[in-house]
Amino acid sequence: YGPFGLGNDPARDNFSVRDLSLPDGVSAERFGRRRRMLDLVDHHFRSLEQTDVLSAMDSFYERAYALISSAEAREAFDIHQEPAELRDAYGRNEPGQRMLLARRLVERGVRFVSLTSGGWDHHTDIRGGFSGNVPPLDKAYAQLILDLEQRGLLESTLVVWMGEFGRTPRVNSRTGRDHYPRVFSAAVAGGGVKGGQVIGGSSANGTAVADHPVSVPDLFCSICHSLQVDPRKEHLSPLGRPMKVVDGGKVVQGLFA
Repeated sequence: YGPFGLGNDPARDNFSVRDLSLPDGVSAERFGRRRRMLDLVDHHFRSLEQTDVLSAMDSFYERAYALISSAEAREAFDIHQEPAELRDAYGRNEPGQRMLLARRLVERGVRFVSLTSGGWDHHTDIRGGFSGNVPPLDKAYAQLILDLEQRGLLESTLVVWMGEFGRTPRVNSRTGRDHYPRVFSAAVAGGGVKGGQVIGGSSANGTAVADHPVSVPDLFCSICHSLQVDPRKEHLSPLGRPMKVVDGGKVVQGLFA
């Protein structure tokens, strides 16, 4: 279940995706010889033992070969096809070009895209950290929502912007803020979400939830609701332990139109 990683920053002028082209010094002919050698080895082991593990590995190899040889995949990642004006609107920086690339992938049927932007572990100098991180991310996120809406993709695409916890209400001695799981926020858009509203609120000093609390399981149940996934569905772990998609929680009904 590991993601396919770009291995590069789409904001760079020489951006290319690491695994969509052959390594330096490996021609198509040489790559073909390597694949035929692998087929011989696989055939030998299949003759010794037939297992689901070997079959699964075969399917992974086939999918990898299909990706490397796919003109459609290379085209999807070719951010240079986008108009200069639109790239500028997203921002010629890490969050801007990553969100633009995310839109290109969603437009071509990729069902799950995740991206990160910057470092947010502001135990020191939180003011300086925010002044560098927030403006480009804010601009890129707003342009992503607008772009998806203009292309008719927003209603079928859930966009979630969040971290894993909040920060302490008080600034520490290093002019930073530390980990604080009791109060934090998430922004969601698209996917049937009713926009232009805030659900829940904190106390005046930000130390506790004051009204309409939304737990982490509540948020994940709501994400499942948007994606039409049953959060109560159980899967079995390799040891046979039943595990629900979401452990507890309920859908935040006010979140949806």
